[in-house]
Amino acid sequence: MTTFADSLKKEIARVARKELREELTSLRKTTTGHRSEIAALKKQLKAMQTLVGKLSKPNRPPAKAASSTTPSSPTSTKGKPGRKVLFTAERLKAERTRMGLTQLQMAQLLGTSSLTIWKWESGKASPRESKVPKIIELMSMGKRAALAQISSTEA
Repeated sequence: MTTFADSLKKEIARVARKELREELTSLRKTTTGHRSEIAALKKQLKAMQTLVGKLSKPNRPPAKAASSTTPSSPTSTKGKPGRKVLFTAERLKAERTRMGLTQLQMAQLLGTSSLTIWKWESGKASPRESKVPKIIELMSMGKRAALAQISSTEA
């Protein structure tokens, strides 16, 4: 009698799997369709967000006209709202040599290591966003002020 019961259980499980397979196939097709619709809606939303961002900004003159009239020194960009100062390795090295500082002295002023300064100047790494304002402030500093600050930190 146990073989009949086992056979019945196996047959019921087989039929149930067969019915579930058909339903799961239709569910998978529906899910795939929904996923592609979601992806299309996400693309559409992103495009609309960028459009809203562009439309919400006030009209500004073209970049060529603005760059020809504004000075390029980092001291002149200080205090202008909305203007982002970009970090460049060449400018950092030029300002360091202009001030007559070694990489170690520059590192002491910025609170980093001399290896970090070397990596920034050689372009192998770029500073974190939190360090950029301090670098810009240091680059706008004079040679005497920088040397005074170094001597005050050593003492």
